[in-house]
Amino acid sequence: MTDKQNVLIVTIGNGQEMHEEGRKAIQQLTHGEPVDTPPTVTFANEKQLDKVFNERTYTLLRVIRDQQPQSIRETARLVDRDVKNVHEELTKLEALGIIQFDENGQSKRPIFPYDDLIISPFAHDQGDTQAMA
Repeated sequence: MTDKQNVLIVTIGNGQEMHEEGRKAIQQLTHGEPVDTPPTVTFANEKQLDKVFNERTYTLLRVIRDQQPQSIRETARLVDRDVKNVHEELTKLEALGIIQFDENGQSKRPIFPYDDLIISPFAHDQGDTQAMA
């Protein structure tokens, strides 16, 4: 077993910072240097972050991680919510790279592929002055 955890970092940043970090990573790869950065989801501002990460989201992620439901329908049952609403929320989380779906016929099994989730809104702190993208 490895000591290194697979952690998803969620932060707030701007497009210029993200572009610069990407450019540096490409340069490192071009020179044969390893790029050891954790998976990251970056939001433009706190309002966007708050729209995605709320009590319902945390509950869904805990249920997916701990109980490993076999479908969206089972996930909805476990969190005592409407299947349509859970499906919409999980689809948004998948588009952001926070969860993945393992598709088996008509069934989609949600998977949280990380050991942990760290929300660090101050990592690229620009305050709340940025407009929503």
